[in-house]
Formats: sequence, structure tokens, C-alpha cells
Amino acid sequence: MARSLNKIQLIGNLGRDPEVRVTGSGTRVATLSVATSREWTDRSGQKQEKTEWHKVSCWDKLADVCERYLTKGDRVYIEGSVEYRQSEQDGQVRYFTDIRAREMIMLGGRGDRPESMSGPAVERSAGSSMKDFTDDALAGEDDLPF
Repeated sequence: MARSLNKIQLIGNLGRDPEVRVTGSGTRVATLSVATSREWTDRSGQKQEKTEWHKVSCWDKLADVCERYLTKGDRVYIEGSVEYRQSEQDGQVRYFTDIRAREMIMLGGRGDRPESMSGPAVERSAGSSMKDFTDDALAGEDDLPF
């Protein structure tokens, strides 16, 4: 049988505070809105920028970490998988693309608030232990802690 892979990695900023809800079965889920941007120079020499918005779902313990430590503007690394779904409402079929996070690393926020850097920086939703990163590990934008 051939192997397959459904993996996505994002580094971006939160567009709003995490929205946390509880499913009917009692499972907690945090929904994040993560913006990624790219810049380029067009043929006429004008700088261009495009921002993509990604809906990210974080489940169970990872949802708890997001609720406790993340706020609008924070920079995060998300690793997970892409899920597609559809629903019909009023005779219209709507299609959705979601990112189901398996891992989240806090890379700092707009103000690099000390309280967001002193707590757990990594959480894997599979239940593995959290790891702490020091400010030195996050010192430069190019020095990613993974």
C-alpha cells in the first residue's frame, strides 16, 4: 500500500483572541484565525503583499494552552493537517477548509509579553509533555525553536 501525507506548517499571527467552545461530548476546542503574508515586487517594481487567513482548530489540552496563553497579534507556529468539509444550508452547499493542529509553538507576540514566554511554549495534542523554551531560544526571527 502506498503511503500518503497530510501535513501543514504555518508561521503567522493571530487575527483575534482564541475562541474556545465545548462540543456536545464535552471536548474543548479552540479556534484560531492565523494570518500568513508574503511580499514580492511586481514587474513594474511596486511592492505587493498578500495575506492568507487560516482557520485552525486546537483540541483538548492544546485548546487549554491556547486559551490561557494566546491573544490577538501573537506569533505562532502551527503544525497539523488539512481537513475539508461541507454543509448544506438553505439549499446552498458551503465548503470549508480547516487546519487541525497537532502542535503549537508560541513564537512571541507583538510586544513579546513576558507572561506568554514564561509558560509552556509547546503543546502536542497527542498528550506528550510540554516543553519550556527560554527567551534565548526565541531571540532572533530567523532562530526558530524547532
